[in-house]
Amino acid sequence: MMRFFETLKNIWTIDELRKRILFTLLLIAIYRLGSYIVLPGADVVALKASMESSGSANDLLGLINLFTGGAFNNASIMALGIMPYITASIIVQLLGFAVPYFQKLQSKEGESGRKQLSQITRALTVAITLVQGAGYLTYIKSNGGMSSMVDPSVFWLSGIVILSTGTIFAMWLGERITDRGIGNGVSLLITVGIIVGLPAALGFELQSKFESGALLVFVIEMLAFFFVTLVTVMVVTGVRKIPLQFAKRSVGRGASAAPTTTNRDYIPLKVNASGVMPIIFAQALMLLPVSLAGFGGQEAQTSWFVQQFNDFTSPLYNIVYFVMVVVFTYVYTALVVNPGQYTEYLRRQNAFIPGIRGGVETEEYIDAITSRITLPGSIILGLIAILPAIAARFGINQAFAIFFGGTSLIIMVGVVLDTLQQIESYLLMRKYDGLVKDGKIEGRSGGSRMQSLGADF
Repeated sequence: MMRFFETLKNIWTIDELRKRILFTLLLIAIYRLGSYIVLPGADVVALKASMESSGSANDLLGLINLFTGGAFNNASIMALGIMPYITASIIVQLLGFAVPYFQKLQSKEGESGRKQLSQITRALTVAITLVQGAGYLTYIKSNGGMSSMVDPSVFWLSGIVILSTGTIFAMWLGERITDRGIGNGVSLLITVGIIVGLPAALGFELQSKFESGALLVFVIEMLAFFFVTLVTVMVVTGVRKIPLQFAKRSVGRGASAAPTTTNRDYIPLKVNASGVMPIIFAQALMLLPVSLAGFGGQEAQTSWFVQQFNDFTSPLYNIVYFVMVVVFTYVYTALVVNPGQYTEYLRRQNAFIPGIRGGVETEEYIDAITSRITLPGSIILGLIAILPAIAARFGINQAFAIFFGGTSLIIMVGVVLDTLQQIESYLLMRKYDGLVKDGKIEGRSGGSRMQSLGADF
């Protein structure tokens, strides 16, 4: 405990780090304040009553509400949050794999390509916000959330403008946190939105177990939650280290000896290179049967198949969900990890993998290693994705069960590790002890000199 307070003291002593943390907390507070400011003309009481009477929120709308920290269900000016920007970023990233123009922008040296991609992402964010804003206002109106005292045309025009402004403002806050604060701003805003619901869900679970006299069950749930979080940390930070050696370099008339291979000279291939993207893609596709059934009348909506996909705890839903996460993990990893780029980088650095010839053999070797580590990584990721359903099946309330895995837990773990890694780097630069007694924290981007190989891609 004394070491903990000593670390906090060291953090507060570093002037730049203290200012960055306070600046980050200020902007997060502003973002959270916006989630409670209601859209002009919206009736929040009627909207929530309609949603409660309509049944489950285990769908994309519930996921959006989770990421926005409740702003979606509050009919807030921040109802769409940062999600349109995330969607635009994903689209631009995927275009970089398929469209030569975007590939060229991504491969440009310096700030030119990044600035153009940033401008394209922002413009696409505005377009997506306009479309999603119109859909959200339709959702409010169809659920009785529009006040009868407001003119519909005024509500639509003002609502779309305000929602778009809210998303752009959230995007601006995220960029300011990244530039002048601590951590990745956009990821932090999403994480804060997710964490906001955790205390209430945990309190409700504790209350329900206390009233039923099952406190021992609650303790077991906490131990299970700790274990799941530990496994998620291992998946997020896990890497397969391929050792490297460097050829001798000529210096004047002689030759310098090649650096010896150490634990810092390696290619870090991540066990889960795809991150949370497979779960997001799988969740989007899992909503298709229910969405399509909405156009097929009452008979289609009440069919057994559609009912199975409308219940996130059903066996069929989770089997299909698990398989899709595994498949998308392989697909996205194939897009993100390019063995040819690693091979080219090693050639430029005059480095090689011991026992493996350069060129095609090195590329095939890296590809084979990637395929091997992706299998256990995809299976574990699939299990993490369906853990909320398993937790709900064991009697945990759904509000708390969603934190047992899925998108929320992976995002929280990844962002917290990245932020702590940045804080630790400030401590180590000022000759202070790090946040951990031995070793150091490794986030999604963290680690060693040779891990810059992974960062280059």
